[in-house]
Amino acid sequence: MREPRAAELVMGSVQLGLPYGAANRTGKPSHASALRLVRRAADAGVTQFDTARAYGDSEDRLGEALQSRKSVRTITKLSPLSDLAADATRQEVRAAVDASVDQSLKALKRDRLDCLLLHRGVHMTAFGGAVWERLVERLEDGSVLSLGVSVQSPQEALKALDCPDVRHIQMPFNILDWRWREANVIARIRERSCLTVHARSVYLQGILAADDPAVWPSIDGANPKELIRYIDAFVCAFGRDGAADLCLAYARGQDWIDGVVVGMENEHQLEENLRLSVRRPLERAACEEIDALMPRVPVALLDPAQWPAK
Repeated sequence: MREPRAAELVMGSVQLGLPYGAANRTGKPSHASALRLVRRAADAGVTQFDTARAYGDSEDRLGEALQSRKSVRTITKLSPLSDLAADATRQEVRAAVDASVDQSLKALKRDRLDCLLLHRGVHMTAFGGAVWERLVERLEDGSVLSLGVSVQSPQEALKALDCPDVRHIQMPFNILDWRWREANVIARIRERSCLTVHARSVYLQGILAADDPAVWPSIDGANPKELIRYIDAFVCAFGRDGAADLCLAYARGQDWIDGVVVGMENEHQLEENLRLSVRRPLERAACEEIDALMPRVPVALLDPAQWPAK
């Protein structure tokens, strides 16, 4: 069984490499600003940084900023392998996997990758299993220290949990997200003692903390004003310091989550998340009350890939 503890803050870095996020008003930071932001986070005690080959030049910026800080841990993701044809040969697949791993090692300025996740859960079995087979070999040769999967859905999570080589799962999770409970994913996670779970999207691309219905996507069956009213009511009921505090405290209060990945593009956001991350997380009873009372939202709201373009 897993040992319960408050989830730590993990710095997400997609915003450092790409303009990203529905509530992002400042865009991608400059090179100097990005380095300063990452170093400030490390100085403040953040020990884990999340990135990916697909996040523009995020890996390069992290590698430069953290080159002399060997005690911090970086979690990156394999290339989405979009250039591979559906009928790619086993050797072509293996070469593409090696290219992604080697590019990450170079960009992050490391001899070994602390943790490498599949960016797409389907790659566990795609190409006759050649992707995962090659990653396990890289695990065995020591160039990768831990393997995992970045999942999008409960179905992908359950498949990943069936694989003993998966030691890390990253998944979207927030105060509105009911899917993982109903699919029994949380119960399965609690059974795995040697598994690290990181939750992303706790602010749902920033809309949950924005207190502005205008930044929410237009989704049938989802009423932004009503949901904001519920969030505000829970803020008052549990004595939290605003919507962002509530959302982070809810995620950090889950006994099955080890880290909460929060993307940041400026130092003001970093300081605010550092402040909130040392506050008391919600108790389990408070989380269960929210689960029972929060309106059930459509899956399309929980998956930004399904949001209509603005």
